[in-house]
Amino acid sequence: MTLPTGINIDEPRYPQNTYVNRAKHFLIVTNPLNVFASEESLNKAARIVKDYKAGRPIPDVKSEDELWKAKYLYDSAFHPDTGEKMMLIGRMSAQVPMNMTITGAMMTFYRSTPAVIFWQWANQSFNAVVNYTNRSGASPISTEQLMTSYCMATSGALVTALGLNRLAKNLTGVLPKLVPLAAVAAANCVNIPLMRLQELKNGVPVIDESGKEYGSSVTAAQQGIAAVTLSRIFMACPGMVFTPVLVNYLEKKTTLFKRFPWANSPIQILFCGFVLTFATPLCCAIFTQKASISVDSLEDDLKQKIKKESPSVKTVYYNKGL
Repeated sequence: MTLPTGINIDEPRYPQNTYVNRAKHFLIVTNPLNVFASEESLNKAARIVKDYKAGRPIPDVKSEDELWKAKYLYDSAFHPDTGEKMMLIGRMSAQVPMNMTITGAMMTFYRSTPAVIFWQWANQSFNAVVNYTNRSGASPISTEQLMTSYCMATSGALVTALGLNRLAKNLTGVLPKLVPLAAVAAANCVNIPLMRLQELKNGVPVIDESGKEYGSSVTAAQQGIAAVTLSRIFMACPGMVFTPVLVNYLEKKTTLFKRFPWANSPIQILFCGFVLTFATPLCCAIFTQKASISVDSLEDDLKQKIKKESPSVKTVYYNKGL
């Protein structure tokens, strides 16, 4: 079989104009098994993608399916704008194994102050890596800004978690177990905008359908960062809501934890992993990664520039990040 030419691998295989297609795309990109891909496999995938784009022959790729397999492996490890290989725990394919461990531990040890401090710190450390790794474009970020964001997000999460723990200490049932979710939501609202502060200051590049770049827009950056923050909160909700409900049921209706007290944490971690396997891609798919914005919604100078250079362009696009 001959590899067909003319396939646009700069765009996802499935058109991203519907939620179902975006979900199919992210189910592949966030596949936890991609974490175990070897450096050799990743470099081979990068070579295949670059060779195909350059029109060079690829003798070891015989079909379109093989080409897309290489492209998705490439997308799981390399930044879409800069082409740089992302650090392992910052990749979207690492979300499930990392989050299932941290989230399960946060919900298991939510009543212990030292444990709350440790696991909220671990969660914000991980979030800082993810947010930095998946920022939009080649946005530079200073060490000072990185540390400011990290410290403020961690502080916000700790204040929320410890404060709500105190308010909920006399409560029973599911409600006290939802405290970690409130802390995670509060921290995301701080961490993501601060980690991407350069985009809020300088904007993100906007392009038309043909790929022509017109400049950078702060308005587009604001919309993109708000969408990412919401999707991250939505991503955390299923695991951090359904898991406490399951544990509450097992505590009240069964003797499992009385007979096997050690089973509490593994059950929460494994159940979180199961939920996150689906919640991560489904919530990434809520908003398109290549987001659109009306030209009329842009800053006046950029809007006038686009209308002067390309009067027919009514909508431009930008990478909102993940």
